Amino acid sequence: MTTRDIQHLYWRAGFGLTPKQILKKESKSKAQIVEEIFEASKPINQISLNLSVFNLFTQKYVYKNKERRKKLSQLNGKQTKHFNVKWIENIASSKTVLREKMVLFWANHFVCKDVNTRYIYSYNNMLRINALGDFRVFVKAMSKEASMIKYLNLNQNNKKNPNENFARELLELFTLGEGNYTEKDIKECARAFTGYSFNFEGDFNLSKGKHDTGDKTVFGKKGNFGGDDVLDLILSKKQCARYICEKIYLHFVNDVPNKRRIEEMTTVFFKNYNIEELMRYVFLSDWFYDKNNVGNKIKSPIDYLVGMHKIVPIKFRKEQELYRLQTLLDQVLLYPPNVAGWEGGKSWITTSSLVLRIKMPSMIFEKESYTFKTKGNINSRNLRIVSVKNKYQDKLDVYVDWKTYKKRVKQLPLSTLVDTLILCDINPGTARYISTFGRKPKKKNLVKIMSLPEYQMC
Repeated sequence: MTTRDIQHLYWRAGFGLTPKQILKKESKSKAQIVEEIFEASKPINQISLNLSVFNLFTQKYVYKNKERRKKLSQLNGKQTKHFNVKWIENIASSKTVLREKMVLFWANHFVCKDVNTRYIYSYNNMLRINALGDFRVFVKAMSKEASMIKYLNLNQNNKKNPNENFARELLELFTLGEGNYTEKDIKECARAFTGYSFNFEGDFNLSKGKHDTGDKTVFGKKGNFGGDDVLDLILSKKQCARYICEKIYLHFVNDVPNKRRIEEMTTVFFKNYNIEELMRYVFLSDWFYDKNNVGNKIKSPIDYLVGMHKIVPIKFRKEQELYRLQTLLDQVLLYPPNVAGWEGGKSWITTSSLVLRIKMPSMIFEKESYTFKTKGNINSRNLRIVSVKNKYQDKLDVYVDWKTYKKRVKQLPLSTLVDTLILCDINPGTARYISTFGRKPKKKNLVKIMSLPEYQMC
């Protein structure tokens, strides 16, 4: 495989590689490298998060006690932010790069937001367990998670007054896509999911008294269907496999759909809904490495931050700073904008976020100050980068491991660093600018390369 092919694969299946890692793989075949990625991603490593701080807050302890409920709410807010940072650190350090990449994808597919740290932690680990497994098992597990039940009002769904919120999003956003079901299907699906609830600890519970045991008619089929039965009916439709494959194609291959390739993927996926088999098919396909699929996607904020860490190990000493940067870049993990998730693509680039992306290498590696503007409380998620100095001026407190960087680029020419960091075509003006850097991958040259518009692409 060529340098560009390897870097392309590792940006889509992971978060990039160091120059020397790429060079070591050039003698290997595509099949060998793809197999290495899947083999490395077999382990299911849960994020290390100490939840013992919640042990005191039992249902009995907080029941009808306003002050204790307030303390629990404050603790959840603090711990969820901590979980956010731990998740990013896990992405940056884990060797299971494909599993982590898939968790990010599924978190933006089965979108869920919660203020209960224990519930969202369980949900995140459910994504991690199923990220490369059986989609049939996956979607059924998703429907029974406390965070999802609460987020889409499934706990308010009972036989006397069915709530259609979960059923609508299940069909429209999670499985079939808009236009592939009827309003009657939504209503009947909602009846099948009546009685879904959870206890205080977040364990799933089916309330038999609230569940509708009557016959339902879904997609023209009649029966005494429960939630899992309806999911089986959905999965029996090839459109479900097609819808998932299209989303995977858009995320991992190209923002512009290719119906022929998506149909190929659908044929593979519909056989048994095996996610790993589908992703192997994509990464082993020659068309995945076509020129028009390489370097054509804008890095998400998380890809951008983690990608820099892969080249130079960095550690934010203050969790609040990493959280604030996500806010400024418009992607805060655990806080999706709505049930449809982040749009991605060109939406990642705004006037404010582009300024920050260009400045960030200098902010992290050269301690350059930055200025931001806030509406309301400084801890809110309504921030933007500005050029005019105001009271919200700051410098990042980041540990930068330059010693490791020197080892990673030792005896490498600058041209190799450029070739392995920039995946898209370099325009003539940028090429002339790079020619003024000299021949060595010095710290300043690294910062200059990472500040280029071309570095935003993967």
